[in-house]
Amino acid sequence: MKDESSLEAHQVADQLHSSAIHLLRKLRREDESSGLNAPRLSALSVVVFGGPISLGELAATEQVRPPTMTRIVNALERQHLVTKERDAQDGRGIRIAATMEGRTLLLEGRKRRVDSLSRQIARLERSEQEVLREASRILIELLRAF
Repeated sequence: MKDESSLEAHQVADQLHSSAIHLLRKLRREDESSGLNAPRLSALSVVVFGGPISLGELAATEQVRPPTMTRIVNALERQHLVTKERDAQDGRGIRIAATMEGRTLLLEGRKRRVDSLSRQIARLERSEQEVLREASRILIELLRAF
């Protein structure tokens, strides 16, 4: 019984993994109008929702080396989407913060992605929408355990 349950869990995990990747790829099309490439948009998202943040923390979160993140942050700074500020606790450290322009750009992109997905969900039957609502709630709970 345990093996069957484990196999079913593995199949669900595989389907969720594949679906999540395909969903994100399709929604990423909405990001083209932002004028930012995926690494810059991802870093900006971390800064908007988690910043101000140190360069090292940002690099670790984005799973890149600090020199790569320095290039990304410098590009975002040239575009007036982030600023570098002295760390209040460590005067030698720098914290990356989003500008209002950066925050607006990111939130507008999120709205485009959510609107696009919403249009697709609206095409489903009411009962299917309810299943997605419940699945979404379960996924949120599952992600809290990670």
